Amino acid sequence: MADERDTAGFAEFATTRHRALYRYAYLLAGDRGLADDLVQEALVKTYVGWRRLRDPGNAEAYTRRVITTTAITWWRRKSWHAERPHDDVPDRPVDAGDTTARIWLWNELRQLPPRQRAALVLRYYEDLTEVQTAEALGCSVGTVKSQVSDALKKLRSRLGGDVALIVEKAGMTE
Repeated sequence: MADERDTAGFAEFATTRHRALYRYAYLLAGDRGLADDLVQEALVKTYVGWRRLRDPGNAEAYTRRVITTTAITWWRRKSWHAERPHDDVPDRPVDAGDTTARIWLWNELRQLPPRQRAALVLRYYEDLTEVQTAEALGCSVGTVKSQVSDALKKLRSRLGGDVALIVEKAGMTE
């Protein structure tokens, strides 16, 4: 009976949190196919370790950490830098100013080292606290602070004084 409860609990977790996990993976990878692969890989690893989770309430943090470490491992592989397809063009028109800002910011974010990008995404897009971000990345709060600080310095140096305006136009807050 415990096996059925474990399976049902995991199935409920995977179903209810898949969208949020996919969004996080997409922000890390920047590609829909790779995000799908990251989420699938992470859910398989989470399922394997499901019984060992002391508190199923921590499953999402555990799975985010798996996504992060898997993405970092993939980025370290030489083949990661191979040519990648782009997402489809939207069917309806969008505001060019917002789109330009988002594309520009996205390109700059993709140039950051993986851990800095992950820290920024978790802190500012997923709106996690420093403690939650540290837990998701498997590091200390001090490391989160330094990763975020270094990433923001790099963005500011590349984007210049207009970084606040660009971030605002892209719909993100700093």
